[in-house]
Amino acid sequence: MDQYESLSHTKWECKYHIVFIPKCRRRTLYEQLREHLGEVFRELARQKQSRVEEGHLMPDHVHMMLAIPPKYAVSQVVGYMKGKSAIHLARVYGERKRNFAGQHFWARGYFVSTVGRDEAMIREYIRNQEKADEKLEQIKLWQ
Repeated sequence: MDQYESLSHTKWECKYHIVFIPKCRRRTLYEQLREHLGEVFRELARQKQSRVEEGHLMPDHVHMMLAIPPKYAVSQVVGYMKGKSAIHLARVYGERKRNFAGQHFWARGYFVSTVGRDEAMIREYIRNQEKADEKLEQIKLWQ
């Protein structure tokens, strides 16, 4: 997309490839959470005037391409999304499972890379990550 976003005095196109994991790489994202988290992340990004351009919830990690305005730091938006989504998960699923403890659902760090002109390639990577992981696991079975 060569269309730029606008703020009052700025034209911008800032997109980031972001990956983060649940604490202890719990494989809980496939269950009820997986369907629900996509919408939660989109709403939280909107609250920070950001947008989830592409995203995929893997069994043990989250891949997203976020468009974040230059007035926000990437760490601020990612921290906000991780914190608020953890609180949301604790409220919705906390009664059924003890290990959803609010801010302790996500691990502390995250990976971030600027997208730049490789946007199409990164979008494709995010879409096909699950297939690539399945192939890798099949190869490991035979080793």
